[in-house]
Amino acid sequence: MDAATLTYDTLRFEYEDFPETKEPVWILGRKYSVFTEKEEILSDVTSRLWFTYRKNFPAIGGTGPTSDTGWGCMLRCGQMIFAQALVCRHLGRDWRWIKGKRQADNYFNVLNAFIDKKDSYYSIHQIAQMGVGEGKSIGQWYGPNTVAQVLKKLATFDTWSNLAVHIAMDNTVVMEEIRRLCQPSSLGAGAAAFPGAEPELLYNGHPEEAAGRDGLSLWKPLVLLIPLRLGLTEINEAYIKTLKHCFMMPQSLGVIGGKPNSAHYFIGYVGEELIYLDPHTTQPAVEPDERGCLPDESFHCQHPPCRMSIAELDPSIAVGFFCNTEEDFNDWCQQIGKLSLVRGALPMFELVERQPSHFSNPDVLNLTPDSSDADRLERFFDSEDEDFEILSL
Repeated sequence: MDAATLTYDTLRFEYEDFPETKEPVWILGRKYSVFTEKEEILSDVTSRLWFTYRKNFPAIGGTGPTSDTGWGCMLRCGQMIFAQALVCRHLGRDWRWIKGKRQADNYFNVLNAFIDKKDSYYSIHQIAQMGVGEGKSIGQWYGPNTVAQVLKKLATFDTWSNLAVHIAMDNTVVMEEIRRLCQPSSLGAGAAAFPGAEPELLYNGHPEEAAGRDGLSLWKPLVLLIPLRLGLTEINEAYIKTLKHCFMMPQSLGVIGGKPNSAHYFIGYVGEELIYLDPHTTQPAVEPDERGCLPDESFHCQHPPCRMSIAELDPSIAVGFFCNTEEDFNDWCQQIGKLSLVRGALPMFELVERQPSHFSNPDVLNLTPDSSDADRLERFFDSEDEDFEILSL
């Protein structure tokens, strides 16, 4: 039997089939020419961490599923967008994966954070079990906002990466809140937030001193996730130009969303087509060796990426950005401000300096929200998830 099983006919374009066009190809803030930089395009795509369905991993919760085929595609997309943040954090945006080349320890540290086992920071096990607190049963399908909420909670334990994760709700990004969030906090915040957590989850096998290596930094690296709804049943074409611009920003982490029947991780665009990585391939689970290394080829998509018309995108998405420094964030704010002046580009969200008066709580995403916030979050969860369906296999 083949090592990988396609759950539906994933379109795998031959490299020559990539459109011969003068239109630039944008991949997560990098601009390429199809005519002169084909190899660079493929190298960039291949270097992104590709998380797919897996089978034969340890049972979730001890007695739960041993495969996420058919229900885990949005969870895998959430892993991919968050893995890109960790790659930028620990390896840099210009890092490239080369088949057969020995990679740095930090690469394996990032990869091990997503391996299918209970004590990895962002494993399918942790996402599924943390999702129970968001009202999602293990094996239930997630929407983009729900997976973003869960990843934010799990990042609290990742003291090695020391990230500030902000989820902008109500289509509004409040600069004051983000600047306050990105100030350095005391070590052990994850343990304080979740006192019942197991020690191996908090440290994930990394040396404790790694957590404090950025202790003197004036800015905690920011992962900004913005859940959006760009239409009722289909994307409003007035948002398309703005969505394209998001992929042009150097801070771009891409977009998670998809079509009504499946979730994808969108990493760029060319012309009127989105470029994406597809999680709908079932591969065997892998185990790291005693040194933390593991066979990594199955975590990199080594064929040209899939494409789809932007018009086919389901309107419920989450857009991601990574700001490693305060300068990165200030630059991002300036770009968003300029984007609002682009003719024909309808803003997807509002950028404001201070909290609008209709926000009931400065920290709209406390880990223990009050009733008004909980009602608002439930409204978002309900509005997004009903538009996606579990695949019929």
